[in-house]
Amino acid sequence: MKMNKLMLSAALLLTACVAHAEKADSSKPTQIDFDQLDADDVKQIKTFTGNVVLTRGTLLMKSPKAVVTEDPEGYQFVVLHSAPGVQATFRQKLDGAGDQWVEGQADRIEYDNKTELVKLYAKARIKKLEGGKPASQVDGEFISYDSRKEFFAVKNTSSGETKPGAGRSTMVIQPSSKLATPPAPTTQPAPGK
Repeated sequence: MKMNKLMLSAALLLTACVAHAEKADSSKPTQIDFDQLDADDVKQIKTFTGNVVLTRGTLLMKSPKAVVTEDPEGYQFVVLHSAPGVQATFRQKLDGAGDQWVEGQADRIEYDNKTELVKLYAKARIKKLEGGKPASQVDGEFISYDSRKEFFAVKNTSSGETKPGAGRSTMVIQPSSKLATPPAPTTQPAPGK
């Protein structure tokens, strides 16, 4: 019972830590910088290699290789691949008050622009930043982040499944800035006055 309450509290805290991705990003054009491109216009598949940087509004994705597929409706599905010693990364501003960002890294990142779902595979990490400082961080073998529903899930295998004994994930939650600031001292009149 106590463990269930603890898990429920952690789940509620996770939900409170995530905000929506910048809504204006979905209407922005996608710019891709790269060293080399192989494009198959029939299949609508473009393979970018060499220091790939994909920008769409506040969304910034980087990797050594990116494969972009476009569906008949014009939505893009992006797969970012790592190279030895270089993980794929993404960063995006969050809607809401203040300077809030989410950033992640993994050996492979999949981004579906239609659903705004990001999946991170193998050695995955997602951080929420507030004012440039980490507010929370999650590490695991698989992380799925849905910016529309304010939801993310962490699994202990890079296949996206949880398997007993396969490993553990970690979450670090920084104290709220409201809790870290001590209350201002109150001034009391001296005795006898």
